[in-house]
Amino acid sequence: MHIVADENIPLLDAFFAPLGRITRLPGRQIGREHLLDADALLVRSVTRVDPQLLADTPVRFVGTCTIGTDHLDLPGLAAAGIAVASAPGCNARGVVEYVLSCLLTLSERTGLDWRTRRVGIVGVGEVGGRLAQTLAALGVECLLCDPPRANRGESGFAPLDQLLAECDVLSCHVPLTHSGPDATWHLLDAGRLVALRPGAWLINSSRGPVIDNHALKAVLAERADLQVALDVWEQEPQVDGELLQGCALGTPHIAGYSLDGKLRGTEQIYRALCASLGVPAPLTLQSLAPDAGRAQLQFAADTPAQWLLERSLRQVYDVRDDDARFRAAMLPLAGQSTAAAFDALRKGYPLRRECPEVEVRHSGQEETAALLAAAGFKR
Repeated sequence: MHIVADENIPLLDAFFAPLGRITRLPGRQIGREHLLDADALLVRSVTRVDPQLLADTPVRFVGTCTIGTDHLDLPGLAAAGIAVASAPGCNARGVVEYVLSCLLTLSERTGLDWRTRRVGIVGVGEVGGRLAQTLAALGVECLLCDPPRANRGESGFAPLDQLLAECDVLSCHVPLTHSGPDATWHLLDAGRLVALRPGAWLINSSRGPVIDNHALKAVLAERADLQVALDVWEQEPQVDGELLQGCALGTPHIAGYSLDGKLRGTEQIYRALCASLGVPAPLTLQSLAPDAGRAQLQFAADTPAQWLLERSLRQVYDVRDDDARFRAAMLPLAGQSTAAAFDALRKGYPLRRECPEVEVRHSGQEETAALLAAAGFKR
């Protein structure tokens, strides 16, 4: 078989070469002309896949190595009889660590203790649910908002307007949907942005159009008290430089870009393709992943527990590094296209592991061990 795939999918050859011939292409450049003799298409979030792209091609399987599927026309592909698979949960841990790093950084810059800020989580699926569990284990109070789950009769969810009124931090983890009673396009519009509490922190690592970026820019021009961290942008890969300058933190859609998360996504789609073909899936991530080993951090016996936790989190992932690289690449391009620079940052993204792959060695008391375990570090 012939597989056309985004060149940025890791372990692509290791997993899929046994199944057939592979053509690797930049995700944004994949066109119908590349699929005229292809049987399967493997993408990430930058490739829009709909029946028009696949018209009169032999493609009968589309796999996206990502949690999100808003770049796929799911009804249209289903109507065309094309099997579709995604990788739910593959990068959830990476996004949790991104949000934790944002909290640490905003805490440092404002002088406000992140542990005492009430966090509102909008969207409690694979990512939002994992974030809620982690923050609760760390002793952070959370309010949860998930209208689709609340409408199914599940308990424990509050309306979005309550989160706006009562939460010091708002973190968005919803899919992008354009229709229906729970549509998330411009979920945070001008009215809701104005309603943010004084001194609120707003973090969006879901999809850019969940926040009305034009309205956000206007609100930030009037409210210096707000701290905003954006990993996603309404017109990406085009980035509004004025909006970036108004944000406390900006990054190029890399919240879940840990090596571990991307590798899990590849494995999930490999298994889905094998199932679609009706063939065994003998390969596993454990057998194919590079032997990177587990990183180790060592701290002195008298290191305070909270300082040790925060230092460990920053050793694993520090959003300040990505923010600095992003600003250096984007801001000189005022009035020009940022697409090439945006994609170059993603393609050349540095190696990043996750907390469960890091062992923290210390001689602290049980409080220290409990905090580290709550954050996800290996015991």
